[in-house]
Amino acid sequence: MNWTQMLQQQVNDVYHATEGLLELVDDDQLDWKPETGTNWMTTGQLLTHLTNSCGSAMKGFVTGDWGMPEEMSEEDMLPPAEKLPTAPSVAWTRKKLAADKQLALDMIAQAGEENLANKMVSAPWNATPRPLGYQLSEMIAHLASHKSQLFYYLKLQGKPVHTGNLWGM
Repeated sequence: MNWTQMLQQQVNDVYHATEGLLELVDDDQLDWKPETGTNWMTTGQLLTHLTNSCGSAMKGFVTGDWGMPEEMSEEDMLPPAEKLPTAPSVAWTRKKLAADKQLALDMIAQAGEENLANKMVSAPWNATPRPLGYQLSEMIAHLASHKSQLFYYLKLQGKPVHTGNLWGM
């Protein structure tokens, strides 16, 4: 298996599981967030973050277009939860997530196997150069991490989720 095949499979798997979890989200729970602790996203904010946590970042790595100003403060790059945008509905999230998945697959194809294996790139949040394929895999892991966060949000909301939901089974 090469980088392209591995990344495509990872994308298909994590988006499939995320789409399944979205089926369990209720529009009337978009304002819900855990009661204890600080700096939690609401469910709606988490849904919005799911829609731009993978494909759009892959575009930045592949094309150099991060869609943001050159110089950003740390707070602009990692704002507190209360400043994050929120999804207006689950249906909106499904459409945005599908577009982000397609963007992720397009960026893998655009990069090409040679660049995935050998081109060194860095992220705005970490200047350490790493192979492009590794960086794209990390963005898939980023989505997977927030998919797991949604799983636990649903569990805390009393939804009947189980390990199979987490892995898209």
